[in-house]
Amino acid sequence: MKKLSVKSVVAIGIGAALFFVLGKVSIPTPVPNTVISLQYAVEAVFATLFGPIVGMLIGFIGHTLLDATSYGPWWSWIIASAFAGLIIGIVTMKMEVNEGLDTKKIIRFNVAQVIAHLLAWGLVAPCLDILIYKEPLEKLFAQGLMAGIANIVTTGIVGTLLLVAYAKTVVRRGSLNKED
Repeated sequence: MKKLSVKSVVAIGIGAALFFVLGKVSIPTPVPNTVISLQYAVEAVFATLFGPIVGMLIGFIGHTLLDATSYGPWWSWIIASAFAGLIIGIVTMKMEVNEGLDTKKIIRFNVAQVIAHLLAWGLVAPCLDILIYKEPLEKLFAQGLMAGIANIVTTGIVGTLLLVAYAKTVVRRGSLNKED
């Protein structure tokens, strides 16, 4: 198994902290226990920049901290958050945002996050809620649908803007010329 680099460990720490803080600021939805917040946009950007393991650990650690400081860990959704980071990281692997960001890469990022959120909130979270907590089906799929839509929209807008902003700050190899 490959060791995590210092850069990856730092990214996990910063990403999990941002996930936690952004998760505390949320807008309630009409669906019980479901909110709109921005932490998944940050998780998606970090997963894209640092890979699937970093994305997965940000989701797992950040969501665990968030739940532990509110109503207690809800493991099905913690696992779904980790799963979303993992999938986004896998689909965007080798995207090389440091080399520039074009329309094709932005589309790839958004396809990755839509797939990840659909699977995480439409399948993983509800199925684990049934297995772990014996929750009623109608509630689960309403929550999953609301969470999935909210996360797709916020990640699509805020995540894309963050990725574009990041790409603009990166100095590309060979772009600096030596002055005479």
